[in-house]
Amino acid sequence: MNFLPLMAGLCLAIGMPPGVDAAAMGPTAVANAGQGHDAALARQLGADERGMRRYVLVILKTGPARVPDGPERDAMFAGHFANMAAWSAAGKLVLAGPFLQDAEGWRGLYVFAVADRDEARALAESDPVVRQGEMVAEYHDWYGTAALMQVPMLHETLVPPASPDPG
Repeated sequence: MNFLPLMAGLCLAIGMPPGVDAAAMGPTAVANAGQGHDAALARQLGADERGMRRYVLVILKTGPARVPDGPERDAMFAGHFANMAAWSAAGKLVLAGPFLQDAEGWRGLYVFAVADRDEARALAESDPVVRQGEMVAEYHDWYGTAALMQVPMLHETLVPPASPDPG
């Protein structure tokens, strides 16, 4: 099964990782795909000789303490989304999103571009959904394409600007 469309569909990533030249990764980089090796882009994305890099995959599963519907739950999820936006802006979160109707209790995933599981654990444990027991996190070292680092920038180009508040 080709998981790339699934992962792209799950993408919830906002912002551009620091130190990455957006112009080098923009439409020209996409248009030049398949045109040969781009050593400068590979370096920017942290690619090794195979065009790959290390990530930490975090699977979020249903936790022991569902927060009841209402203002506390709304605030918890607002904090969850704010965390993801901040992690993405810092270049640490490259992919995130929910699983759809999973009977095994899998709720969502993060793909972190961080040094190790300890750093990923520190980030995930700062998330209100984990702190409050709504979800529990499971950590896996993952080796994947360095091109995944481009997903946040590409995602931004797909999301239309917010409509002005009519109020």
